[in-house]
Amino acid sequence: EKPLEKYAIDALGKRAVVGSQIFLDQAVATTSAYAAYTFHFVSDGKLVTGLAHLPARASQTNKLPVIVQFRGYVDREKYTPGEGTRRSAEVFARSGVISLAPDFLGYGGSDMPSTNVFEERFETYNAALNLLGSVKTLPMADPDRIGIWGHSNGGQIALTILEATQKPYPTVLWAPVSKPFPYSILYYTDDANDRGKLLRRELAKFETDYDVELYSLTNYLDRIVAPLQIHQGTADESVPQKWSGELVKTLKEKEKDVAYFTYPGADHNMVPAWNTVVSRDIEFFRRNLK
Repeated sequence: EKPLEKYAIDALGKRAVVGSQIFLDQAVATTSAYAAYTFHFVSDGKLVTGLAHLPARASQTNKLPVIVQFRGYVDREKYTPGEGTRRSAEVFARSGVISLAPDFLGYGGSDMPSTNVFEERFETYNAALNLLGSVKTLPMADPDRIGIWGHSNGGQIALTILEATQKPYPTVLWAPVSKPFPYSILYYTDDANDRGKLLRRELAKFETDYDVELYSLTNYLDRIVAPLQIHQGTADESVPQKWSGELVKTLKEKEKDVAYFTYPGADHNMVPAWNTVVSRDIEFFRRNLK
């Protein structure tokens, strides 16, 4: 067995999800409506930290629905826990929903990821799967009411998780990266200091041992059974509107439950339509996490 075969989408679906205890650590914000805590859990033997937002009325006797939030790419040097999710998590918590946003390996207080450039990427899937499997250990969480929220690359993680698990987690996607692997990462190499030379060199090695089609989410969209809500700004400079349009078209052809909203002039972070987008998210989760 080759070491990275276990991260192929079909293999991810067959792996045992190893949940661990979620520990709430330090309170970092407290209001009359919610409290935010750093948290940690163990994913495949590695410590993963994150930021949790808990509604004030959450308790062991009043278990609330949970949204697991997957952020987009952030430079490690600029990252702080909750980057890319904190603002929406605060609104979700005010509406009565728990938010759990993992930092992922290499970020926050988490352990370091693999030194292999592709395994580092694939390890986010394991962390996501193991966090979903750990929700049941949070005393105030209802493990039967779990939703997923993903932005940009976090949308790519969310789609992959839906395909691997084939579970009906109601899912919201903001400008998801939805192109085939490895184009989905090669597209962004202009931003790298070396213009992607290292990545292309490592990709050549990867392709000698592995079939990239087995790692590409576009080949497994038929496995999605979850209701989806997708948002896309027309002025997004990070994820082209065409990508989301093509994704939605394919999903509808496969008769998937998907609602699609576009926002004229909105950027990658849904500004200036942010309030409208989050309001639609709250209504979507309220309807699907009864």
